[in-house]
Amino acid sequence: MPICRSLSTKRLSMIAALLLVSACGGSELAEGNDQEGQATTSLFGPGEPTTTAGAPLPADEGSFSGLAGAGAAAPLANPAPPSTEAPPKETPLPYRGVNLAGGEFGNVLPGAEGKDYKWPTASEVDYYVGKGMNTFRVGFKWERLQPKANGDLDAKYVAKLDALVAHATSKGAAVILNPHNFARYYGDTVGSAKVPSSVFADLWRRLALRYASSSRVMFNLVNEPNNMPTEQWVNAANAAIAAIRDAGATNLIHVPGNGWTGAYSWTHNYYGTPNADAMLDIVDPANNLVFEVHQYLDSNSSGGSDQCVSKTIGRERLVSFVSWLRAHGKKGFVGEFAGGNNPICNAAVEDMLSAMMDASDVLLGWQWWAAGPAWGNYPFSLHPANGEDRPQMSLLAPYLAAE
Repeated sequence: MPICRSLSTKRLSMIAALLLVSACGGSELAEGNDQEGQATTSLFGPGEPTTTAGAPLPADEGSFSGLAGAGAAAPLANPAPPSTEAPPKETPLPYRGVNLAGGEFGNVLPGAEGKDYKWPTASEVDYYVGKGMNTFRVGFKWERLQPKANGDLDAKYVAKLDALVAHATSKGAAVILNPHNFARYYGDTVGSAKVPSSVFADLWRRLALRYASSSRVMFNLVNEPNNMPTEQWVNAANAAIAAIRDAGATNLIHVPGNGWTGAYSWTHNYYGTPNADAMLDIVDPANNLVFEVHQYLDSNSSGGSDQCVSKTIGRERLVSFVSWLRAHGKKGFVGEFAGGNNPICNAAVEDMLSAMMDASDVLLGWQWWAAGPAWGNYPFSLHPANGEDRPQMSLLAPYLAAE
C-alpha cells in the first residue's frame, strides 16, 4: 500500500545534509525521492513532487555535435522466446554507472546556476569513468530546457547539457537523458488538458533531432510518473516515442512505469492499472526500448531511509519485474537504486548487484543514486569526500571492472 507523507523521509535526510553544506558555505542544492508517496512539499517551494531514484558499448561514429545525423545505435535484436529460467551469466550487465544530478535541482524557474541548481562537471565524469563506470543518467528540468510549450530550447541551458554529454561520450561512456519532471510540466501532468501529449512529444522531437547523431545517447522519457492514470501515461509515452522515431532517431529509449516506477510494485494496482498490464500497450516502431524501474531497500521502497529491511530485500523486490520481462520477451533497466553504509544495507546492495547480474538475460543495466557536486553528506552520495571514495564505491567496484 502507498504511504502518504507531506514531506518525504528522503527529503528530510537531504535537508539535514544541506544544512551542513550551507553552514560550510556550500550551495543550497538538493534532490530527494518519494517513490510510493503522494506529491510532497519541495525543499525549494510548494507543489513539486520529489524523487531520488557484459558486452562493450558500441563504437561511436564520431563525437557528439548537437546536430541530427546518421549513425544512431541499431535496434535491439528480436527477443528470444520467453523463458521462466535465467541462464547462467558470467559477465556484468552492459550499462553500469551512476545518476549525475544537479541540473534539475530546485523549484525556482528558471533559477540561477550555482544557486538554485548546479551542473555536474567534466572532472566528475572523469572520476567515475576511472572507476570503471560506463553510463551516466543525467537529470535536467524540462521548464529550464524548454521554457515555453512547443517553443525553442533555452540556448544557455542546453549548451551546458550539450557540453556534459559531449565530454562523457568522448570518454567512451553512454549518457541517458532524463527530464527529471515526474511526468509534469509546470506542475500539470503530461497527457492532461493543460499539457497535451503533443507538448511532451514536441520536447522529445527536439531532443531527438539534437542527439540522434550519437549512438551513445539514450532517451529516458521522464523521471517517475505518479498520481495519474496509467493509461494517460502510456498514451503520452507513446506520443513521445512516435515523435522520436519520426525525427529519425533510433537511440535506445527508457520507458518508466506509473506509480514512481517501482520494481516491487510493477504488478500492483494501488496507483491504478498495474504497469504489468498497461505497459504492454507501449509501442516502439524501432523495437529499441527498455522498461526502466527504480528500487530502494528501506521499509517502504522510497529511499527515505539509509536502513534496509534485510540482506536480500533488493533481490526479492526485483522478482516480479524480472519475471514479467521474461514472460513477455521484454528488456529492463534499473535506473535508480541505493542503500546506506551499514552492514545490512551493504550486504543487501551486494546481493542486489548479484541478482541483477543473474538477470542479465533481461536486464541491460543499472544506475546508482546518486552523484553530483551538491550532495554534502547525503547518505547515498558517491561524490568523493575529502578526496576519499565513499564507502559504497567499494561495493560497486567488483561489477565495474573492465572486461
